[in-house]
Amino acid sequence: MAASLVAPDTHSPMEDAEALRKAFKGWGTDEKAIISILGHRNAVQRQQIRQAYEELYQEDLVKRLESELSGDFEKAVYRWILDPADRDAVLANVAIKKAETDFHVIIEISCILSPEDLLAVRRAYHYRYKRSLEEDVAAHTSGDLRKLLVALVTAYRYAGHEINERVAKSEADILNDAIKDKAFNHEEVIRILSTRSKAQLIASFNRYRDEHGISITKNLLVDSDEGTLQKALHAAIRCINDPRKYFEKTVRNAIKENGTDEDALTRVIVTRAERDLKDIKELYYQRNSVSLDHAVAKETSGDYKAFLLTLLGKED
Repeated sequence: MAASLVAPDTHSPMEDAEALRKAFKGWGTDEKAIISILGHRNAVQRQQIRQAYEELYQEDLVKRLESELSGDFEKAVYRWILDPADRDAVLANVAIKKAETDFHVIIEISCILSPEDLLAVRRAYHYRYKRSLEEDVAAHTSGDLRKLLVALVTAYRYAGHEINERVAKSEADILNDAIKDKAFNHEEVIRILSTRSKAQLIASFNRYRDEHGISITKNLLVDSDEGTLQKALHAAIRCINDPRKYFEKTVRNAIKENGTDEDALTRVIVTRAERDLKDIKELYYQRNSVSLDHAVAKETSGDYKAFLLTLLGKED
């Protein structure tokens, strides 16, 4: 996995904190200085800067940034500076609170993170909201979608690589029967997707493709009028099977012609910059014959654009 973030091996948290303080002082905020510091620091370094800032000025850097910045730029910087587990807790909460719950975010967090990282997000959610992630998911969804999302978000999968071929075959058959009968809410489907290890699920998906000559994700979408549950299952399978391809498509959809979905664009860039954004950029280029940097630059502007491009690893 290749990150896109360009961060120095050593930095002085105190000097960074002082430079940020200076950026807040005087007439207007020096956004360029904020981008040049925070846009080039990894999670541990950002945490150290927050601590140094608090020690030096008895003030919370996150709150200060919120008051100094605005719009999409503020949102992106706010999400970036948070500890990754806390950030995912915030993203989940924002997704849950939308008029129509954005189940994609809940599925990304449940199906792409490692079991330990998912646990950390659930802890961060408790701490921040004084409720559990699963109770909020359950309170804002209903029916089959609720069953699926609660099962995914409470999963603690085995993280090893061992697989059982016999199970792969029998569960590929179960999934095939459910899709054939349009029984997407079948409890076996939810059981398989929410309890099996990723390695085991990928073995089942591969078995499915070998036996039926079509991938399970393509088969799920044969129906043109697919419902919400079908879309959610499709997203879950793609997140488990190939997260980078999933994120490439998310970004592609976010910067389609009919207006940019800044929330989705920010989410992918901010959450993947330290993980695999370089790989996602390569996939994007292969798929669209234009670099992601170029596409983002075309669809965004101002400090927001400069910040995203910095996280994408664009050299100044």
